Amino acid sequence: MRYFYYKWPFFKMAISKCEMTLSKVDLQIAHHYVQELSHPEDRERLEGVFEQIANEYYLTRDLVLKITGHPRLLDGDPDLQRSVQLRNNTIVPLGFLQVSLLKRLRQHKSSAASGVIRSRYSRGELLRGALLTINGIAAGMRNTG
Repeated sequence: MRYFYYKWPFFKMAISKCEMTLSKVDLQIAHHYVQELSHPEDRERLEGVFEQIANEYYLTRDLVLKITGHPRLLDGDPDLQRSVQLRNNTIVPLGFLQVSLLKRLRQHKSSAASGVIRSRYSRGELLRGALLTINGIAAGMRNTG
C-alpha cells in the first residue's frame, strides 16, 4: 500500500482525505455524548457500540500512519495539521455546550410533563442554543460535518 501511496496520485489523495477526516475525530467528546446523553438503560449497549467505533478508529488510524510513514496524522501537511488543531480547539467547547443544552431540553420536557418547570430558560431559548451549536460544529467541521 505504501508503494501505491507514493506512485498512484488517486490512492494518495484517497489516503490523504481519510487522514484529514481521522484527524478531526475527537473520541473524548464523542464518549462524553454517550455518557451524558444516553438513557441509563441503554448506556451499557451504547458503550459497547462506542468501543467498537473507537477500536475501528484506532485500527484505521494506525493503518493510515503505516501507509504514509508518518508518526502522527497530517505530519505530511503541517499547515493543514495546524488548521485542524485550531478548529478542534474551537469545536470542542461547542460540543460540551451542546451536551449541556440537550440535557436541559430533556429536563425541560420532563418537567413540563409533570407540570413543574424549573428552568430559567424557555424551551425555545434552549432549542435555539442547541441549534446554534449544531450549526457552529457543522461549520467548523466543514467537509466532515
